[in-house]
Amino acid sequence: MDISIVIPLLNESDSLAPLHGWIIKSLEKEKNSFEIIFIDDGSSDRSWEVISGLSKQHTHTHGIQFCRNFGKSQALHAGFIKAKGDFVVTMDADLQDSPEEIPSMIAIIKEKNLDLISGWKKKRYDSILFKNLPSKLFNWAARRVSGIKLHDFNCGLKVYKKEVIKNIQVFGEMHRYIPVIAAHEGFDKIDERIVKHQARKFGKTKFGADRFLNGFLDLVTLWFINGFGKRPMHFFGFWGTLMLLVGFGFTIYLGIDKLYFNTQSRLITQRPEFYVALTTMILGAQSFIAGFLGEILIRHNKNIKRYNITKTTYE
Repeated sequence: MDISIVIPLLNESDSLAPLHGWIIKSLEKEKNSFEIIFIDDGSSDRSWEVISGLSKQHTHTHGIQFCRNFGKSQALHAGFIKAKGDFVVTMDADLQDSPEEIPSMIAIIKEKNLDLISGWKKKRYDSILFKNLPSKLFNWAARRVSGIKLHDFNCGLKVYKKEVIKNIQVFGEMHRYIPVIAAHEGFDKIDERIVKHQARKFGKTKFGADRFLNGFLDLVTLWFINGFGKRPMHFFGFWGTLMLLVGFGFTIYLGIDKLYFNTQSRLITQRPEFYVALTTMILGAQSFIAGFLGEILIRHNKNIKRYNITKTTYE
């Protein structure tokens, strides 16, 4: 298999048949073997009915249906497991990504020996105030934090070598940061290509203020995971040690001062230094506990599936 196209979707029934035909038209002339994998992330419309019909008509088309909405990252993860192609393409199902870009993006990967290439929707047909400006701010922050010089982290159209998607785990809402996750795992040959962006024809956008906020929170999470994910004790242990030292320092100071200098003064518990010592020692102990728990979770929380499949067209 040359190419696997993984398409997560939610309530995109009107777009699926036109998109399927567009993909076939774009790839068949290249004489590459390919498969199309639709992942229905708990749609409430006719999406699964359309996918089932397409899979019966075309042997290279497959579908996976979740029992409810688990999120785009989980949908991509399910598609990555099933993908067989040497190159794996991800794209959205809303007809805003052009499959005609796929052959040229694969050619660039081969020519430059890249691990992945990301699309850059330089000219967008979305709302300037509610999507374009937030997207620019988000991408600027992602570049600063990750050090990866991509202009459009959230572009759905990306192409990966098979080795990349088989060696990374996408969870939560981290689909925006797959290039960052891949680079952290050693697949750091990353480039981008300007791609055409189409105006939405059917349905409505899933983007909202909550997703914008979640994106920044996930960026903070990713920064922490990249820096301390494999050894959380390095982070929590540092701050725990610092706070314990402060607490012990104030405790020793209070003890010496009470025993040798101010024996007749007020009780230690009436002095503000006592509460500084108590608070920092409690926080320090909690930081150490958080670090230990993080180390335990890392060793026992690998390869946990975070979605449930109801139906599949695979035999």
